[in-house]
Amino acid sequence: MKAGPLAWFYLILLSLIWGSSFILMKEGMLAFTSDEVAALRITIAFLALSPFLIKHFKNVNFKKDWLGLTIMGVFGNLLPAFLFTAAETQISSSLTGMLNALTPLFTILIGVLVFKTKIQNFQLIGVAIGLIGAVCLMGFSEGGGETKNITYSLLVVAATFCYAISVNGIKKYLSHVNSVAASVWAFTIIGPIAIAYLFLNTDFKTHLSENPDGYSALGYICLLAVFGTAVAVILFNNLIKISGIVFASSCTYLIPVVAIGWGLLDGETVTVIQFFSMGIVILGVWLINKKTRSASR
Repeated sequence: MKAGPLAWFYLILLSLIWGSSFILMKEGMLAFTSDEVAALRITIAFLALSPFLIKHFKNVNFKKDWLGLTIMGVFGNLLPAFLFTAAETQISSSLTGMLNALTPLFTILIGVLVFKTKIQNFQLIGVAIGLIGAVCLMGFSEGGGETKNITYSLLVVAATFCYAISVNGIKKYLSHVNSVAASVWAFTIIGPIAIAYLFLNTDFKTHLSENPDGYSALGYICLLAVFGTAVAVILFNNLIKISGIVFASSCTYLIPVVAIGWGLLDGETVTVIQFFSMGIVILGVWLINKKTRSASR
């Protein structure tokens, strides 16, 4: 399937949206705690997607698809939201964005180990190369001490592992379900959990009213939730339809670039060895995707 101008527009727009997510989390934490940012993100995204439930209510057989929807909601959105913000309390948004590229590596590992997906030797090499790059990224990051950097970087690794569980769960249990409908239902499952946590376990209302950056931080979180989640789901769904999953997966290569750019603009330090390590991770991802690209020609 050949990618036309509209597909390229969607790809670039999605990369900008998702690549900007990490700096938006950081800006949100100027007034709110990490768990408040995460809970607000899920809550606002749920409210933004809830009107679509009317249209897609009958497009999902909940009794049949509840497991896949729960996996998508919990591992694809709820847990990563909390893990990413917790990580960014100690590591930079640019490093977080770079480590996010590990998702395809864990996706194929889980596919092989749990779902018995066949793997080629060069894909296995790609996983190994990518993990080496990730170790370099965590071990040579700036500030906070090596132990602290590795500890909080592992939270990002855990988030990408959650994404990988979600991707495989969607492929296994929800391949017959429209992606927008699945996303709406997934947020219908986790939205009330986030709302309950927000109102019962946080002081977000106090931080909103008393912190001078409260409303501007909330604005950043709204951008993160509405565009980084609700709008992005629809865009990605359309991108897959008009260009195929192979072209759509190219976001993996562009998101870290955007994240690094925002980090540099915000005064974060990105070292030469981090760039080199990021290149190693991207090489690993390229090798993993090589089979799919070759098969599509």
